[in-house]
Amino acid sequence: MLPAALRRWLRRPKRSDPRLLSQFFFADERVTQVVAEINGLDAELDPQQYLVLLNQLHLSQAHLLAILERIMEECIPTQRHSRDYLVKFPEELLVDNLGNHMLFAAECLLAGTFLEVEEADGAQLRPQARNLLCSLELVRTVLREQSLSQPGSYPEPVRAVLVQFDRLFAEFELSYVSSLVAVKSPEEIYRQQEIIVLFCETVERALRLGYLTQEMIDGYEPLLMFTIPRLAIISGLLIYPEGPLSLEQSPEQMSRVFSPFYNLLKKIRDLLRVLSAEELCLLERSLCTAESEDPCGPATPSAWGAAMPRADPLAPWGLLEVPRATPPPPTSMARLGPPGVADDLGTDRQWGPQPPGSSSGLDATPVARCWELRSRYSSTKDMLHTLFVCISGVADQLQTNFASDLRSILKTVFKIVASQAEPLEEPSGSPAPHRLPEWVPDSTCSQCSACRSPFTLLRRRHHCRSCGKIFCARCSPHTAALPHYGQPKPVRVCTHCYTAHLSPRRARSQ
Repeated sequence: MLPAALRRWLRRPKRSDPRLLSQFFFADERVTQVVAEINGLDAELDPQQYLVLLNQLHLSQAHLLAILERIMEECIPTQRHSRDYLVKFPEELLVDNLGNHMLFAAECLLAGTFLEVEEADGAQLRPQARNLLCSLELVRTVLREQSLSQPGSYPEPVRAVLVQFDRLFAEFELSYVSSLVAVKSPEEIYRQQEIIVLFCETVERALRLGYLTQEMIDGYEPLLMFTIPRLAIISGLLIYPEGPLSLEQSPEQMSRVFSPFYNLLKKIRDLLRVLSAEELCLLERSLCTAESEDPCGPATPSAWGAAMPRADPLAPWGLLEVPRATPPPPTSMARLGPPGVADDLGTDRQWGPQPPGSSSGLDATPVARCWELRSRYSSTKDMLHTLFVCISGVADQLQTNFASDLRSILKTVFKIVASQAEPLEEPSGSPAPHRLPEWVPDSTCSQCSACRSPFTLLRRRHHCRSCGKIFCARCSPHTAALPHYGQPKPVRVCTHCYTAHLSPRRARSQ
């Protein structure tokens, strides 16, 4: 009978074995090796080497966790614990190495170090951290044994420990993050989705009226980070008043993104309602500029009476559009719109407020209110400038106070309204583009795929655009065009791909 250690050595999988359990074996072996080196090192005598080993431990643990994630996707895809709670997290926490950070936090909690959490929260999290780390050790033991016996199968005991680890990991992740930051409630998530809808409708309207172009959307123009929220405030207050910016609800019922500006939004809405169509169009166009420009151009007169165009000619650019399903009552000054939408067909009603004594059919009370609001300002330019400053101030404050929420909202909006990439039409007889190579994540590779040199602060990672693997600079010094991957210009490739597939000498021989 052979000794157990010798049997294990004889059963070791090959490094070239592509099966996940075989890859897990060597990743786990690397973690164990780095931990042993750290334990045998005196950090005070050699602090630089200690930092190097800590970096290697971080990379090796991230690589191990990435392989474990792939194993769970292959072994228990339908039994994974729900990760729907991730939508509650701030966007800046949703990074690739979040799982590795969770394990590091669990180790610190178990050692009595609470990191960023309060001591009371740390005491409550410590049992969960202990269960998670014990489950991880059990998973490592079971998967190591399985990789030495049958690396191509997942028996029921393996599935059971993976299901338990996945559940404990998800529970600890939610509890730990909730102790650090304020996670969103289901109501807040729903309100944020309503804001996304409002922003999408705003962009659609702005494209239709010529305020924005599709090229700006597809190019992710930085100016849109300011323009879209500004235009959305007008849309939410005038065009879609029943949406997330409805001021008929209390501030507590609004999204936390806009609720701090509740009173200011009311004043903005009241002023927007007394604008003529041309004034509104001028205001919106000024809000689309990068800087605070003077919103009162030559076309805007300085006197109130001259700033009220009649409805006889069609208003330029379509101006303000109101849904046909909800026409305003005849006595309301709350809506503006082109003839036939906000007003009955065939009427000769004027846009905006009417001067006292006019025979427009409107009640005196709304008209008097409109004139009272306009009389507070010395000119059209003064009122439009006030609106410009207030709307820009609210929208720009969103970038400061709710940067994470606004970034997440705009990211979703761009995904929805951006043009869909159309497949390139290849000339007849030319081959179709090949499928892009699988891009190896940085966190799963701690050493060069060719020379096996460990990556450090000086030895950086470089992806080969031909095979997708990670190499050091010495092993990927070449550049070549990859037209079959849609790369007509020279890009970085590794030495193997260059010599075996891409070198001009080999291309001529083929």
